[in-house]
Amino acid sequence: MTTPPHALIAADIKRRIAEGRLRPGERVPSTRQLARDWNVALATAAKALTLLAREGVVVAEPRVGTVVARGRGQKPRPAASEHDLTRRRVVRAAVELADVDGLAELTMRALADRLGVATMSLYRHVGGKDDLVVLMVDAAVAEFALPGEQPDDWRAGLETIARLQWASYRAHPWMAGLSSITRPVPSPALLRHTEWAMRALAGSGFDAETRMYVQITLYGYVQGIAANIEKERRAQAATGVTADEWMDERGDELRWIGESRDYPAFVRLLDELGEFDLDLDRLFEFGLGALLDGLTPLIEHGRGRNER
Repeated sequence: MTTPPHALIAADIKRRIAEGRLRPGERVPSTRQLARDWNVALATAAKALTLLAREGVVVAEPRVGTVVARGRGQKPRPAASEHDLTRRRVVRAAVELADVDGLAELTMRALADRLGVATMSLYRHVGGKDDLVVLMVDAAVAEFALPGEQPDDWRAGLETIARLQWASYRAHPWMAGLSSITRPVPSPALLRHTEWAMRALAGSGFDAETRMYVQITLYGYVQGIAANIEKERRAQAATGVTADEWMDERGDELRWIGESRDYPAFVRLLDELGEFDLDLDRLFEFGLGALLDGLTPLIEHGRGRNER
């Protein structure tokens, strides 16, 4: 039976990884490059990268591309003795697993396999996946600790927690899709951020309800932008196509916008922009500044929600 082209491409990449020519964290050839090198259709090249992603050989990194998964080409982690197993070790392994494969792929069985222990032994340290997830959030947020002293300025205080949360999402994209503002995760680490926000707003003149809305708005803003990191990573893993490649492939499909007379203001904007590269970090900072600018006159005049 003839080996299909996408399988040949996948086998070649795995061979290059095994030989050390592609190392963990290094970008593998893009869909377009593979299609050119192997003289195949883009869909065939994308299928090869999708196969590698499903096997855990590669992972998609937003704004970077598809890279060799961490741990590939390295010696397997030795199995842990159940006597050496601790809650901290379980949580750390769970975070690492979610970072690579996403939260949807995190199961107690997969975690036990990673640690080299029996699945039931995990329940001596965590009550179940829901309990584990709260501990994972705590561990991930704790990596970016709040400063020892809180600034006196309300704006600096809110900027601090927003940027620390953004850093947490950047490092652990799965967190952004974990909860909604209507069903928040009961994380002590995130509650410390809420406490920080309430202290920052203590002298704002806002009533209790408005202070709560400010905190939720800030948290929801950061989470909303961060959700795109994980969405893009999933899309790259499923298709093997980066965001830039996706836009390039749809050039002809989008050309009608410029030829249409229905969107003159938008067409003028596109003409002025020229080449536009969406940078999520810049977008985050832009939106954060605009959000806090909107609060500034309200706080400086000491006007609470009930007074407007």
